[in-house]
Parts: sequence; C-alpha cells; structure tokens
Amino acid sequence: MIREAMEKDLTEILEIYNEAILNTTAIYAYKAHTIDERKQWYDKKMQEGYPVLVFEESGKVMGFATFGPFRAWPAYKYTIEHSIYVHDKYRNKGIGTALINEIVRISNEREFATIVAGIDEANEKSIKLHEKLGFKYSGTIHKAGYKFGKWLNLAFYQLELKGPKNPVEV
Repeated sequence: MIREAMEKDLTEILEIYNEAILNTTAIYAYKAHTIDERKQWYDKKMQEGYPVLVFEESGKVMGFATFGPFRAWPAYKYTIEHSIYVHDKYRNKGIGTALINEIVRISNEREFATIVAGIDEANEKSIKLHEKLGFKYSGTIHKAGYKFGKWLNLAFYQLELKGPKNPVEV
C-alpha cells in the first residue's frame, strides 16, 4: 500500500537512500546521509507541504517518493521535480510505477503544470519506466556530475500535467 510517510519510517527511508548513494549514480552524492539529515529533510518537506510517500507491504517500507520545487524563482511555481527510490531487494515489482502514478495524481490535484525527472543517463530502467508513464525527453546536461571515477550525464524527462485553472503571477 502507498501511504504518507511518518517519522518512524525514516530509518527504512534512509536505508533505501543510502544504498542508492553508495552503489548507484541515481543520486549525485558521495557519502551516506545520517538519520539527523533525513529528519531535517522530512521536517522541511512537511513544513513546505510536500508529500513524502512510502510503499509498504507487511510492515516493510519497500520504496518512497516525494516532490519539491524545480527551481527557486517564482515563475517556476507550477513546475515540480520528483524523486522515487525503491529498495534494491524489491525492484522490478511495480513499486516505482505505483509511486510515480500516485505522485502524478497528487500533482494534478494540486494543479501543478509540469513534473520533471532528472535521471542519470546510464539508468536505462528508470528512463524506460518514465517513458512508459508518458514522460518525454527534454534534454541532457553532459558532465553534470562526477562519481565512481567517471563523468555523469543528467537526462531530463518531463510530464505535462493538468495545470492550474487560473495561473497567476504572484
């Protein structure tokens, strides 16, 4: 089931996140995060009103998802960027698809216009998943990061959402 994350989930969320930091190029970071850093991240998401969702089965958090602002300037307020991570033992079971679909549902409900995914160009499974769900390729930043002794290219995919009924410049 997909539900709102609670503070008690942060240890399992941290485990998923740190596995991705230490073993993949899904996150352009070098060092594992601490529980205090995850708590600060979670508190900030809650204060700013952004969802943090978990996919849970039999009491085990198997994946999590969230979204936040794409850029800090006011004119970007209808565009968000999402993050989806699935525990390495539970990949290829539809969890990522379910989490993205729920993020898209919430994003449409909140009247965002565009959702962006920044995906390491070598992450073919994530790219295929996003394409399957209707995301369109919108460009690559070459040499965007450096990790594991090589340059990383960051591919951007976007999905157009319903958007606001009456967008404003406030």
